[in-house]
Amino acid sequence: MKWFDATRGFGFVVSDEVERDVLLHVNVLRNFGQSSVADGSRVEFSYQASDRGLQAVEVFDIVAPEVEVTEDEPEYLQPVPENLPYEPARVKWFDKGKGFGFANIFGSAQDIFIHVEVLRRFGLADLLPGEAVCLRAMDGTRGRLAVEVRRWEDYSR
Repeated sequence: MKWFDATRGFGFVVSDEVERDVLLHVNVLRNFGQSSVADGSRVEFSYQASDRGLQAVEVFDIVAPEVEVTEDEPEYLQPVPENLPYEPARVKWFDKGKGFGFANIFGSAQDIFIHVEVLRRFGLADLLPGEAVCLRAMDGTRGRLAVEVRRWEDYSR
C-alpha cells in the first residue's frame, strides 16, 4: 500500500506487475471488511483497467507491514501476551489527526484506549465511530489499552 486516506475515501497501491499505481477505493476495501489500510501493508487484489486508469475491484488479503518492537516502546506497542483473549468491541470514536481514540467491549461501558500505532501494527490506518472490531486489551498505567486491533471479520467466525 503506497498510501490510503480514509477521509478522502481512496488510496493507491503499487505493484511490480503493472507500471502505474492502482486506485483502491474505500468501497472496495469495505467489501473486504475494512474501512482503512495502513501504508506499507501488502495488499492482494484484482484490478481492472478503465479510461481513468487502473482500479482495484476486489481485495483478497491484507498483511500488515513489519514493525520492530523494542523495550523502549510505549506500553501499547509491547509484545502482545499470548493469554490475552480477543474481545468484540465497538469504536466509540477515533481521531487519526490526534493519533488515538476509544472503543468499548460489547456489554461494557469501560473505555479502551487505542493508539494509531497499534492500528498500523495490525494493518489498519483509521477507525470509524460504531465500527465493530476485535481487540486484545490489557491494563496499562493509565487504564485499559488495546495492544492488538483486528477486523471484526477476522475473528468473528
